[in-house]
Amino acid sequence: MSDSHASGPPHSGRIELSLTDGAQLFNTLDPFPFRQRDLSADAEQYIVEWAEELPKDRAIEIVIDIEADGEAGGAAPDLAAAIGNWFDGRARSETKAMRQLFRDGRLAFLIGLIVLSACLFIGWWLSERIEGPFARVLQESFVIIGWVVIWRPAEMFLYDWLPMLRRRTLYRRLASARVTVRKTPAPT
Repeated sequence: MSDSHASGPPHSGRIELSLTDGAQLFNTLDPFPFRQRDLSADAEQYIVEWAEELPKDRAIEIVIDIEADGEAGGAAPDLAAAIGNWFDGRARSETKAMRQLFRDGRLAFLIGLIVLSACLFIGWWLSERIEGPFARVLQESFVIIGWVVIWRPAEMFLYDWLPMLRRRTLYRRLASARVTVRKTPAPT
């Protein structure tokens, strides 16, 4: 794949790939029909990395140059559909992962609140029953343990979903990208 990257129309970002044939985009071990095949890890990484560099407010255009003796003619619609289907599937996968994260987060938050409440109660109970500096250390230890337990659920709700949302948005942009397949002269 080439690393050429050119600007397209004023409201689009262009990602260009140069291939000897369309099959280079796909995982060679994947037995599914062309439109449903998995993109190769290298092709996906290349496309995603270029797409991350493009302005967020512009449509994406993927231009695939295939050598004249490679398969381009009848494969153009299949390549466009295959790329769109792949990134649509990746976007659905991120949506599913976000739902799972929030489901796990709610359970973790419930468990965290129960443990925090128990720790605060134990700390209060110890301070009522035991006098002296050791009682204060125990009380503060239970308070700290309670807040540590609640930290991970808070982190899930505050931070963990943002990278997933960014990836899902990028995959949706790539799924709706215009894919153009052009035949280019084979090198001599």
